[in-house]
Amino acid sequence: MVPPWGSPAAHGAVPGRVVVLGGGVVGAACAWRLAGRGHRVVLVDPVPGGGASRAAAGMLAPVSELHHGERELLELGLLAAAGFPRYVADVERAAGGAPTGYRACGTLVVALDAGDRARLADVRRAQERLGLDVRALTGRECRRLEPLLDPGVSGGTLVRGDHQVDPRELLRALRAAARDRGVEHVAETGEVLVEDGRASGVRLAGGAVLRADLVVLATGARAHPHAPVRPVKGQVLRLRMPPAGHLLTRTVRGVVRDRDVYLVPRRSGELVVGATTEERGFDEAVTAGAVHDLLRDAQALVPGVAELELVEVLARSRPGSPDNLPLIGFGEVPGLLLATGHHRNGVLLSGITADAVAALAAGEDVPPEVAACDPGRFGSRTAAREEVRAR
Repeated sequence: MVPPWGSPAAHGAVPGRVVVLGGGVVGAACAWRLAGRGHRVVLVDPVPGGGASRAAAGMLAPVSELHHGERELLELGLLAAAGFPRYVADVERAAGGAPTGYRACGTLVVALDAGDRARLADVRRAQERLGLDVRALTGRECRRLEPLLDPGVSGGTLVRGDHQVDPRELLRALRAAARDRGVEHVAETGEVLVEDGRASGVRLAGGAVLRADLVVLATGARAHPHAPVRPVKGQVLRLRMPPAGHLLTRTVRGVVRDRDVYLVPRRSGELVVGATTEERGFDEAVTAGAVHDLLRDAQALVPGVAELELVEVLARSRPGSPDNLPLIGFGEVPGLLLATGHHRNGVLLSGITADAVAALAAGEDVPPEVAACDPGRFGSRTAAREEVRAR
């Protein structure tokens, strides 16, 4: 099929020029995949990975993250999780062996008291009805897997297929892989340039214009007004575990008196604790209350957390969409391809989003799970999308 963006190059054998606006894990993955298709790619971001990607814990957890009414998001996440080992292997190979911190370690979800255990059992029944791989555990069985859990842990669920990756290592590897494929980086902010009703490039903050046949918008929560996204604040802690012995061997998610908390141990000795979910606009201030609450709940599950060094506290804005599905596809402006709205699943969905963006840029079909993320579900239809469908 002919690529839908309508440039002269798009109709011949020579790929077009693409500007990717936003250099987080989604934007970097898109730039890398597009360059692999032969496009001339420029990535625009003053501090690549300085936004939500920097705060992300890297949980690859479509099953653990299951929420009522999010069946399409679950299916998308399961597809992404199934392809994630291949994705990170491709990235590591393209980056000359640079690590991504991928660990197929599974996730243990635990409950502290009887009320928490009942809530966890409700979620597990929903997971079982959907045929998901979950196993109920007693409190003793949970502590057999993770001996440093608090004796008060009363039960849990083992989710073998929910793994983890280190987003910072993944982003470094993606940037190296992209550079190797000739992706140019412009360290400025920019905005989509719309001329004669279509995206014709990106105007940089300094006034220069980067012309493009296609613009990929991957600026996360700042993709508004071209995408219906909003900022969802999240505060995250990073602690350092002692080199002699780590507190945990796998990701532990917990329900502590009806509050959610997670602990993600890295091989490096880092322990990520998070995360708040706050509808506060673009407020990235770290608050004492959030730090207190996260440490209190983490310590309730794993008392040894109290002895760890607190090395970093971050607040960032996740890009939320009206239905929590990302927006992957052509927006209201021809020549503009959206890759945003990933909310709490940006790292998990980065590979499948990049594959979809590269396919859509070539006028190819995407899997049904990705097609459900078409921005047109909110009522917008573009000339570019209609041109593809007409074929």
